[in-house]
Amino acid sequence: MSLWIMLAITSVASYGLKLAGVSLPRTVLNHPRVQRTAGLLPPAMLTALIVTDLFDTGGHYSVSWPLLAGVGAGAVAMRLRASLVTVFVVAIVTCALLQLAA
Repeated sequence: MSLWIMLAITSVASYGLKLAGVSLPRTVLNHPRVQRTAGLLPPAMLTALIVTDLFDTGGHYSVSWPLLAGVGAGAVAMRLRASLVTVFVVAIVTCALLQLAA
């Protein structure tokens, strides 16, 4: 499957999930299981980004100290209950600034 086909499928699926989220009735969105799952999504997304970034194209484990510092800064922001966007921005900016300084 080509990259463009996978990108199109992923885009349509993401839009569909977003549409489903705003189309669901309040009773479903306020269900305790849905609330618990929504609370677990930011750490799961951050973990997925970290894991995919830790391995290079050859499947070898590679990590740098700016990356670890960015992950740590993101974890602290997450612990302080920052929004998902804020967590990502803190992690990315920390990592980028440390890579520029190195």
